[in-house]
Amino acid sequence: MTPGLSGLSLTWAQLRDLKCGELEGAADGWGRSSNRADAARDRIEQQLLTGLRDTQEGEAAQAAVQRLRQLGRNFQYVYTECGLLRTTLNSLAHEMRIQQRTLNEALDDAAALKYTVHPDGSVTYPSGGEGLVDGAPLKGGTASSSGLQGLVPPPGLTAPNPHAAKAQDIADRVTGAVRAAAEIDWRYAGILRRLKAEDGLKVPDSTWRDAAGDAAELRDAAGAYLKDAIPRDASPADRRDWWAGLTQERREEYLAVYPDLIGNLDGIPALVRDAANRDNLSLLIGELSGRDDDKAMTQLAGLREIDRQLGAAPKPGEPPMMLLGISDEGNGRAIVSYGNPDTSKHVAAYVPGLNTALDADFAESDLKRARDTAIGTRYYDPSSSVIAWLGYDAPQSIDGFSSLAVAGDSRAIEGGRRFNDFTDGLVATNENPDPHFTAIGHSYGSRTVGAATQQGGGIPGVDDIVLVGSPGVGVDRADELGVGRQHVFVGAADNDVVTRLPSKSQAAAGAMVAAVSGPLAYVAGDMADPGDDDLWFGRDPASEAFGARRFRVDDGPGLVGGIGPSIAAHSQYFDPERDVASANNISLIAAGRQGKINTQEHR
Repeated sequence: MTPGLSGLSLTWAQLRDLKCGELEGAADGWGRSSNRADAARDRIEQQLLTGLRDTQEGEAAQAAVQRLRQLGRNFQYVYTECGLLRTTLNSLAHEMRIQQRTLNEALDDAAALKYTVHPDGSVTYPSGGEGLVDGAPLKGGTASSSGLQGLVPPPGLTAPNPHAAKAQDIADRVTGAVRAAAEIDWRYAGILRRLKAEDGLKVPDSTWRDAAGDAAELRDAAGAYLKDAIPRDASPADRRDWWAGLTQERREEYLAVYPDLIGNLDGIPALVRDAANRDNLSLLIGELSGRDDDKAMTQLAGLREIDRQLGAAPKPGEPPMMLLGISDEGNGRAIVSYGNPDTSKHVAAYVPGLNTALDADFAESDLKRARDTAIGTRYYDPSSSVIAWLGYDAPQSIDGFSSLAVAGDSRAIEGGRRFNDFTDGLVATNENPDPHFTAIGHSYGSRTVGAATQQGGGIPGVDDIVLVGSPGVGVDRADELGVGRQHVFVGAADNDVVTRLPSKSQAAAGAMVAAVSGPLAYVAGDMADPGDDDLWFGRDPASEAFGARRFRVDDGPGLVGGIGPSIAAHSQYFDPERDVASANNISLIAAGRQGKINTQEHR
């Protein structure tokens, strides 16, 4: 028996008569539900929680805050799942319409040739052509598809009926469209069956883990429906224009299905990235909570702390917190802005360095540096925002020194490339006619900023560069950083051991001593020879020969503390309490008030 469509539950007549518009109408309904849930969540977070925190105190108020936050998470989950349902139905309609078009074209061809298409997909064709012997018309027949298009039995000694090949082609196209539609129907039916919430009124991490699985499954099933149109290889300006050209419905679908891609795509507006990454944050927390490896647990601690801070109301004088990037790639990625970089005239991006990763310490310490700098910068100009950019894998080590030798320049070069992409996106989405951008590099982050200046045309849009706690930036003169020596600023505490690291040749000569005496032995030669301007990654940025403008910072705690070697001086440049001079100078530069900084003599 020739395999036709008898074994399939879907017939070509059902595919022909399928009303894809009804699927899209149902999708619109789920979309409206998703939008209502999002609006409810926004009202809870922006109005109810803020009002409650501002007017009420005590245990009852705290309990109410927790319940409202839980309700907000519930609405966020409803928003996510309803959005997934909408996209599932739209994607189903999209794929079915393609097969419906293929079927209808085959049926139209059959009608034009006066062929008969039977319910099982076989096609009857009339007599035609001439016999080889008697010249009589060859009898008609029926063509059935095996599912393999283009295979027509050889005619032997009989001249072929010219209708036979045409009928076979039509049968193959009918069968192919129905088979593809049946596979599509089966694929999406499975997704829809699994898109259901757990019982109860709470949305625990396990539920978000299921939601992450739902989104991943839909991405796999939908394939080209949305993902292929995302301009991942385009410039940030082209991505901005792509997003601006989408309908609101299509934007909502991307946010529901691809919050990870949209939230981390340079050139997408900051408000959109923030919304996408907040949803992706919940999905990541759910996903990582189901794992027990060290990396997952470390990153989970950082993600939870970021989530806690996002849910807290800003204190008086603090700018709003925005999540511009989040990912578990490598050692983790997190990009957090204090203030909106699209509307701010002054935008500064802080690149952390040695031992930085997506963990609790980053979420507490590095974000505090950006927040403190933003508060100080906004004091001088309210139209300011400051970003903590962890968009690369910084070197990691226990003692904080040996990793510099291991990491070398490679991580800085890769990080510099990514940093340039990010700043190019900031330039593309900033709404001011002449914004002021500042790149701030701390520790190995200064080497990363230095590497960024040497790629392409330099760091896009950047006007000023601030280097603090730097082991060198890969060049020997401030003029080589692309913004002019008068726009390169350096802060180096006298007791910051990282700014005293020897050159690589000095380190090699002193390696044996260091093995015995510990990491401080690496700096002994440099401190004993103050005329030597070379550090690990090139000339000391605080030296006169480098040519940057050195601003005043506190000396910092001594190199030797009560319990041994100390690197405390390396970590206080941004702290308005432990180093008022440094924190204020950085804020002045970021606010475009460079002429008011308090300077310090070069080394």
